[in-house]
Amino acid sequence: MTAVDGVTVALDRADPPGEPTAAAVVAHGFAGTRQQSEVTAVRDALLEDGLAVFTFDLRGHGESGGESTLGDLEEHDVAAVVTEAARLGLPVVVVGASMGAVAALRYASANPGSVAGVVAVSSPALWRLPMTPRGWFSALLTRTPLGRRLLRSQGIRVARKWTGPEPPVALVQRIDAPVAFIHGHRDRWIHPVASLQLHRVAREHRRLELVSGMGHAFDPLAIPAVRAAVAWILRQSSASALH
Repeated sequence: MTAVDGVTVALDRADPPGEPTAAAVVAHGFAGTRQQSEVTAVRDALLEDGLAVFTFDLRGHGESGGESTLGDLEEHDVAAVVTEAARLGLPVVVVGASMGAVAALRYASANPGSVAGVVAVSSPALWRLPMTPRGWFSALLTRTPLGRRLLRSQGIRVARKWTGPEPPVALVQRIDAPVAFIHGHRDRWIHPVASLQLHRVAREHRRLELVSGMGHAFDPLAIPAVRAAVAWILRQSSASALH
């Protein structure tokens, strides 16, 4: 599959035993892939719930082409996969974690009416790295030549230029679909206050769940919250269709 800007996107589709009731597009976080165990665990849980699930490698990761822009141009990757999922003629929910959540929010903000909703797990709200050793390490890896070389040696290709795109807190204000925010109380990369900020400015159909004991992104403890959030979005979609 090819995104609108020419970047190749590696994609897998998994179908439930019976006829799917909806489709889920699952976007991994930074340094992840579609084959990462945390991603396949989310896929398997949503398959159990009767959804067709599309997992893919974001640009600069795994078997996809291009370079990572940390959630900016990744919206084109999400767009390509949503287009494929929409061929089923079913509601499509995008589930993204961390960088994948940013990409999902950016896509939904720019494409009103394209999806039934978005589940944003461990999303940042603003472009502020925490003043902690983890925050400094993230900056070293993604914003210095040495860090990018180290990442490339691990198969992760990061663009040299940081484009400074609109932060998620601006994006969510334009999303017309239901949005669910999930964050772990023990997230050491992005403080849970970020999801509180996003929830506060999101439009009417919004949901927030802070999960005790959960860490960052697709932590195993996030799976029940993701399933509940997807089910909530699909109920909202069904209610809208009746009107």
